[in-house]
Amino acid sequence: MSSTSFSLASKVKLPNGKLMPQIQLGLYMMSGREVKSSVRAALAAGYRGFDSAQMYHNEREAGQAIRDFLASSENTEGLTREDIFYTSKLSSSSSSYQSVRKSIKQSVDVCGLGYIDLFLLHSPYGGREARLTSWKAVEDAIGDGEVRSGGISNYGVAHIEELIASNPRIPPAVNQIEVHPFNTRTDIRDACAKHGIVVEAYAPLARAMRMKHPAILELSKKYSCSPAQLMIRWSLQHGLVPLPKSVKRERLLENANIGGIHISDEDVEKMDELDEFLVTDWDPTDAP
Repeated sequence: MSSTSFSLASKVKLPNGKLMPQIQLGLYMMSGREVKSSVRAALAAGYRGFDSAQMYHNEREAGQAIRDFLASSENTEGLTREDIFYTSKLSSSSSSYQSVRKSIKQSVDVCGLGYIDLFLLHSPYGGREARLTSWKAVEDAIGDGEVRSGGISNYGVAHIEELIASNPRIPPAVNQIEVHPFNTRTDIRDACAKHGIVVEAYAPLARAMRMKHPAILELSKKYSCSPAQLMIRWSLQHGLVPLPKSVKRERLLENANIGGIHISDEDVEKMDELDEFLVTDWDPTDAP
């Protein structure tokens, strides 16, 4: 269990050797206008990773906000495109290789960033052939320089094993799943660890559904932090990459200000025991 000090500068190494920010801003359910202001504020605050998707309908605004910031006077550190880590996802896997390949190209074009750092298959829906065909398209997008790293999202244990058993040319670097103390998904995390796949945690704050849980309030008080900071720190100490979402500047700053917090192993275990398989949105991990 990690006792490291974490900050917005913290990075994890992907299996292909590339570095990825360990705390990123999730852009789920943000309007184009919210994305433009949130991404800009987040960049100014020190965030370097941004998680979008075709399904979010905000790839264009996310890319524009990043480009605008880099070209602005706010960019006092002289950041370049290479300093930013941008993720997008395929809305639906397909057994048509050409349609997936075209869809990935469109995401690259729409964001206007030249390439996508991490491109994920958003879910395992569609069946085995669609999953494996879509993965081949991701591998080729990496080969063609459109995408730097590839991964999966909402993949359960059986989907991970299926992909690995297919002997992919490029194994998935990341699996992005819902993980928080109320839905710990140790089965999927263990499968990812076995295959060297980094786990990104979406909804790391359980979409604020358990912020007033007595155990969370008690531990927040003990560690002099907010419930959100406590839950993000839990993610980090488990070696996860949390993607907290916020449209408010104060919250963006608070969510990342977890460097001085260290949860004891005993209290991490207490939080692990809060698991109730709370699904806050969708759960495709057992799709056929």
